[in-house]
Amino acid sequence: MTSIELHDLTLAEASRLIAARELSPVAYTEALLARTAALDPQLNAFITQTPEIARSAARSAEDEIGRGNWRGPLHGIPFAVKDIYDTAGILTSGHSRICIDRVPDQDATTVARLKAAGAVLTGKLATHEFAHGGPSFDLPWPPARNPWNTAHFSGGSSSGSGAALAARLVPASLGSDTGGSIRGPAGLCGIAGLKPTYGLVSRGGVLPNSYSYDHCGPMARTSLDCALLLNVIAGHDPSDPASSTHPVGDFTRGIEAGVKGLRVGVIRHFWEKDLPVSAEVARALEQSVEVLRDLGAIVETTSIRPLQDYSDVKIVMAESELFSLHLNDLIARAGAFGQDFRARSLAACLFTSEDYVRASRERRVMMSEMQPLYHRFDLLMTVNSTPAPRLDTHDILSFWKRANFTSPFNCSGAPALALLGGFSSQGLPIGIQIAGRPHDDALVLRAGHAYEMATGFHKRAPTLTPGAAPAALDPKPWQPDTSDVDPAVRVFAEGAAKRAGLRLTDEQMEELVAVAPWALAMARRLRRNHLRGAEVSSTFDPTR
Repeated sequence: MTSIELHDLTLAEASRLIAARELSPVAYTEALLARTAALDPQLNAFITQTPEIARSAARSAEDEIGRGNWRGPLHGIPFAVKDIYDTAGILTSGHSRICIDRVPDQDATTVARLKAAGAVLTGKLATHEFAHGGPSFDLPWPPARNPWNTAHFSGGSSSGSGAALAARLVPASLGSDTGGSIRGPAGLCGIAGLKPTYGLVSRGGVLPNSYSYDHCGPMARTSLDCALLLNVIAGHDPSDPASSTHPVGDFTRGIEAGVKGLRVGVIRHFWEKDLPVSAEVARALEQSVEVLRDLGAIVETTSIRPLQDYSDVKIVMAESELFSLHLNDLIARAGAFGQDFRARSLAACLFTSEDYVRASRERRVMMSEMQPLYHRFDLLMTVNSTPAPRLDTHDILSFWKRANFTSPFNCSGAPALALLGGFSSQGLPIGIQIAGRPHDDALVLRAGHAYEMATGFHKRAPTLTPGAAPAALDPKPWQPDTSDVDPAVRVFAEGAAKRAGLRLTDEQMEELVAVAPWALAMARRLRRNHLRGAEVSSTFDPTR
């Protein structure tokens, strides 16, 4: 096999060849290391490359397999992880100046499980700062670029994972998803990414973003590849207090069974009303619906709440948790964070404890509202992403101004899979999303696999030339405009910052004041008439 053929292999294809001793893990690893060295300078997918560690692990895998000790489908498979996953003896930075010299002494649970399965670590991948603000040009490492067009965004926050997989630098990765951070990059880069059921995959040893919303999960070229990864990383972990004790099976079992007879609810209002998409994206989504129908699924239009409702609840809760997590550093050295991170995290000082509890109660209502849909449908289908914008057109305020397509399934905690649903006229990926009931991850992956086999979109690869320069960009620092901010809002923001102990510069205070009207509007939209006995969304098992 040539190196070109090697990098085009999916995880499943490479695994079969390695198990049959038709592919050398050493040769496979060397091919991908060489491709990474040739292409990553134009993609910035990696923060840290670990070629010698990879070569040693590949030699060990080859030796073990040669002696008949094949550990399973991940044995000898190269992988790289988002740089929020702890890796023993290797920088784990969160893509932030705050942790620029942080070297953990043990692996995250999921990394340890992959290594135990014989997988080969090739490095750590770019993210948005602490899996949150971005894309940012004021951090120690540049943002990852989209392999389909290097002037464009690769998605956030698992940005390096999306770019590395689409560029065929690795066949497998791990990302995290708090509000879409697996599915966003998967959609924009044209790969597959699963946000699993909350608690199915351990967060142990992963830099936290939001305790209530963080999901760790697989990213790969296909749904089958994600299932193979999930087989290794899923399962209870005592080190993660949110880890599920639900029994874990083989996520590849029955994956070829298709979708015939399955009831699929299509959430059209996400793209027709809540966040209207372009005509070509709408056509791609309709074609995706028809694919499922042609495969024998029973397809019916359904609806849930408007996207904005989910974004309001998720952001008030998750930003409050993130703010508390980083408060000491925000007090001591706010300027060490990127501007985008500050423009998101600082605004949480405006939320009250009552806002947080109200959002949590509303989240519980949202979760209850999903139950009738789980009885009516086996799966839900909707839009995941529109074509990637240019990196240098990023608007910091868009996080506050615009809901997204992915937050509903972070609020529900149910599995949601991003898939490649076609391409724009400019050759950029369009993403669809298939979601399911909690702990129906295998069924979601089965539907994704059927869709991929029917369309073949996953076989298309971006064209990249070794040694080529990345597209020219003209990013400009955000200049917050506070001219229209109500003076009373400014006074409130200044007082909230002071009460939180923040010591902001004049420029940083302007960032907070510019965001304040949008953040306060979110809190105001939260429902206030919950019944006295309404519970919050957090529950605890006292036996654990």
